[in-house]
Amino acid sequence: MRALFYPEFDRLEIRDVPPSPLLPDEVRVRVSACGICGSELESFKNHSPRRPPPLVMGHEYCGTIAETGSAVSGWAIGAAVVGNSLVPCGRCPRCERGDTHLCAKRQIFGMHRPGAFAEYVNVPARCLLKWPETLPAESACLAEPLGNGIHVANLTRHLPAQTALVIGAGPIGLFCQQALQVLRGTRVWVADLSPERLAVARQLGAVQTVNPRAEDLTKTIMAVTEGEGVDIVVDAVGAAVTKKASLEALRPGGAAVWIGLHENEMKLESYGITLPEKQVFGTYAAKIEELQTALDLMGDGRINPTGWVQRFPLEDGVNAFQRMLAAKGTDIKAVVCP
Repeated sequence: MRALFYPEFDRLEIRDVPPSPLLPDEVRVRVSACGICGSELESFKNHSPRRPPPLVMGHEYCGTIAETGSAVSGWAIGAAVVGNSLVPCGRCPRCERGDTHLCAKRQIFGMHRPGAFAEYVNVPARCLLKWPETLPAESACLAEPLGNGIHVANLTRHLPAQTALVIGAGPIGLFCQQALQVLRGTRVWVADLSPERLAVARQLGAVQTVNPRAEDLTKTIMAVTEGEGVDIVVDAVGAAVTKKASLEALRPGGAAVWIGLHENEMKLESYGITLPEKQVFGTYAAKIEELQTALDLMGDGRINPTGWVQRFPLEDGVNAFQRMLAAKGTDIKAVVCP
């Protein structure tokens, strides 16, 4: 089968690779679309040991079932499906308490097992959801990144969410913005260095956008909130400077959610968290129920990503990857379609 293959650091190529043997509890999915995730771009750019080559990446996918394993029931050949990005074990203490996305033995597609930048991918049947007929492939495959935004909204449900700041108008930031707006009725400010990305955030309903190159982010947020700060800050960049800004723009008693993975280390002045009772959450993944919510929201038209997502054929996958790495202009999110 044809695949976008990552053979070694700094190289991508389209090549034929053999499909993996189908296990009894798996189905073989003919991939219709697979989104390129920022975590994959960062892994490629920074030679991350979390995704060592040789590897087929890709974990945001949808397709149709081409073959079923001997132990699979409830799914038929030809069924249209969306897959979870990770495979939980279902038996560890984390899974048993309902935190399947935090499974101690979780396997992530395109990291611990072959991914979906290919014509076919093998998926345990328990990781599948029905692909709504109303959704095009380039929307259905984005249930996973939108699910991350929904998880952020759910993670902070214990707090009022009248106001929020999203730092980073990349795909995850834009999905967090939309999830907060739709699920919590939140007024969202968005910050980014790209005018084109800020324009998309405004089109999606941001009440105001901020370019930190032109104005001080913290001062701007404090000015529009009468010195209080916002209820929730989502750092969808993950740099030391944006993590610091997330705490500075946050009101006392509010919550910062760190979902970006750009940098690992930072200098932290802990009094700024302890004394004003600010909360900090880290998050990386979503539960399969949140992917279902994502499909429901896209299916009924409350969230529509197709205006800022670009579609590329698999054979043009290397170019798609390189364009998203460069991140120029309106190149925000690419979907590869075998």
